Amino acid sequence: MPFDTDLLHRLKRHAQTTASLGTLATKFLWHKDDDASKARALTETLGGLKGPLMKVGQILSTIPDMLPSDYVEALSSLQSKAPPMGWLFVKRRLKAELGDGWESCFGSFEKEARHAASLGQVHKAMDLQGKDLAVKIQYPDMSSVIEADLQQLKLLLKVYEQSQKSIKTEEVFDEIATHLRQELDYCREARFLQSFKELLKDQPFVVVPTVDTASSTQHLLTMEWVEGYPLTHFEEADESTRNHLAKTLFMAWYTPLYTAGLLHGDPHLGNYTATPDGQKINLLDFGCVRIFEPSFVEGILILYDALKHKNQKKAAEAYELWGFQNLSFELIETLNLWATYLYDPLLDDQVRFIHPELNSQEGQRIAKVIHEKLKALGGATPPRTFVFMDRVAVGLGSVFLRLKARLNWHDLFQELTQNFQKDGFLEHQKKALA
Repeated sequence: MPFDTDLLHRLKRHAQTTASLGTLATKFLWHKDDDASKARALTETLGGLKGPLMKVGQILSTIPDMLPSDYVEALSSLQSKAPPMGWLFVKRRLKAELGDGWESCFGSFEKEARHAASLGQVHKAMDLQGKDLAVKIQYPDMSSVIEADLQQLKLLLKVYEQSQKSIKTEEVFDEIATHLRQELDYCREARFLQSFKELLKDQPFVVVPTVDTASSTQHLLTMEWVEGYPLTHFEEADESTRNHLAKTLFMAWYTPLYTAGLLHGDPHLGNYTATPDGQKINLLDFGCVRIFEPSFVEGILILYDALKHKNQKKAAEAYELWGFQNLSFELIETLNLWATYLYDPLLDDQVRFIHPELNSQEGQRIAKVIHEKLKALGGATPPRTFVFMDRVAVGLGSVFLRLKARLNWHDLFQELTQNFQKDGFLEHQKKALA
């Protein structure tokens, strides 16, 4: 009987995470520490584990009604970085994916990784014609690591659910699990790179790299190398540059959603850069893409109209389209608190900051109020469709705050949504996914 190395790796990771999370579960259930203390423990545990669970910490931190503000603040400090693989490991991975003659695929290949994250690392290379390439190499045995981590995540979320009693976590878990597994398929990511390139072709300031299909596989993704700086580099740039970058980022993220129901679900700062002149946004990572039915986008527009006219019946219709169930009057009012906060800049027809406070304190205050109201109502179950949409709104909002961008967000939203038609939407989606 052949030895199951996948099982061995899964058991090893399981043992590592069980020890760490077991201690954490005991602290949550039996100790009387406050939320701030528990939040620090959660952050230290996930940060020490690296890998997918660390990425999960970032996701949970950007769903403000999922966690109390102490947790949000602590988890948002997590960085999705891991030590890079050494050159011997890299050569083995390249040989496993491209065969013995992998060197013949490249004119040159840098031994040191340029970037390392939770699931893989990126090397700079050159093709046979002298064109610069970015080669993303998945760490070995990541499927085993993810499956082991997901089992522990399910336990962790249940412990949190019993401790806080405000959010039921099964749908959140299912959504996170689905997308973590999908991120391992670089063929899927390559297809989305091509889809977004087509959907954003009329956005002159958005760059989507071209995939080199000849040297890409399920666990190896090779694409055009694009030069750029992180957006934090432009925080002290002139106002015109900062506003331009914020507008470009807004259009890059939401044009595919309102055109064809495709949403890049990870607005983490490491997933895009700006060209050195501050004129274009480079989109770098398409591992986390959510596909929405037209009814979900219709729900966004219905809720916009409901909040504009203070129509609770229409708001309930929108939440139902998104998948919320058992909507009582009190639950709708609670959901409207958070929706009003997110929609406010889109409803306000004037040039302004995304949020006047230029920090996240107001969002955290509202999230805390929502958290307490949901506990009083016996908890709520956020639908799967809600998880990444909420994450994107909060994640991009934080970037707009860092850039101190002042735009007419109402006009941008109207530009994207005023011509929404279900038939045209489905046609664009079918073409994008072909």
